[in-house]
Amino acid sequence: MDARHARYPFLAGARTAVEEAGVDLADVVATDQDVVERAVERVTRSLTDREVGPMARSTRVELLSYPVARVLVSLVDADVARRRYASAEAATAFERLTTEFDDDAEMRSVGSSALTRDALLREFDLSVAVRRVDDGYRMDVAPYLEYAASLRGEEWRLTGRALADGTVPLEAAELDRILERAIEERVAEGLPLSVPDAIASELDREVETVEETLSDLDFTRDIDTVVPELFPPCMQHLLDGIQRGDHLPHHSRFAITSFLANIGLSTEEIVDLYQVNPGFGREMTRYQTDHIRGESSPTEYTAPSCATMKAYDDCVNPDDLCDAISHPLSYYEVKLDDADDEELTDWREREATAED
Repeated sequence: MDARHARYPFLAGARTAVEEAGVDLADVVATDQDVVERAVERVTRSLTDREVGPMARSTRVELLSYPVARVLVSLVDADVARRRYASAEAATAFERLTTEFDDDAEMRSVGSSALTRDALLREFDLSVAVRRVDDGYRMDVAPYLEYAASLRGEEWRLTGRALADGTVPLEAAELDRILERAIEERVAEGLPLSVPDAIASELDREVETVEETLSDLDFTRDIDTVVPELFPPCMQHLLDGIQRGDHLPHHSRFAITSFLANIGLSTEEIVDLYQVNPGFGREMTRYQTDHIRGESSPTEYTAPSCATMKAYDDCVNPDDLCDAISHPLSYYEVKLDDADDEELTDWREREATAED
């Protein structure tokens, strides 16, 4: 098995190599613990560290752990796990690629594990759509829009590009970012897989390990955006109750307060929301909020899981996405990932604009 395929298992050639080797995945998961352990590491590290960890010493183990990892994220059946896994595989590949791209030597030996930018463009059928020019690259507008549409930032908007002859200009680093996005789409392609029972039954313990990692995950570490329209239905319902001046039960107050704190609202911002509630006491509300935030207690509390919300009858109006996630914060993270830039105006910015 080629070392390049182990480094970049998303390549079509890697899949062909596995097929030509006559590998039986059911036999691998039943008998090769090294492959299974590396697959578990790929998935759990993708959830906790946004990368898939160092390569295994064995080329075979590294290559075969990739299809097993895809099986694992399919069996976990959580959209956030699949998203983070695909993103982590792409990020890891991108990190390796940036050390290997060599603009002065576009072709390297076939036996090398290195991969050139031109080879990657051919992999994704972009070699005709992307052309080198003196100051960088130009890319046909149609494929550019396909990949850039999911990239955040004003710099990716077509209005900010010098469109000429149906092409847009790109610096090398920008082209690499588009290639990273293409890798992520390739990894995510076909997920979740339909996994035969014979394979699924062999991975019960490993699936449990991934699910435990997912349940322990701090979903809030990258969230500092407050867009109520993207809240999960349960939190929208509770927030509406606060704004109507409803008296919420203690467990409901804890759920919405911890959720708001987890996504970036300060104590004072949360306290201000409760002003319309009957029997509102600023100091008591501030004390309770600080306690939940870990300011006046040794623990920073995370919002309750979906299972807990259901147990307290706080789960209301669930939608299709609710069926695919296990935590309100993961719901919100998915919604933020899918939102257009126009939908991501922070509630606090809107309030400040209204006051002006």
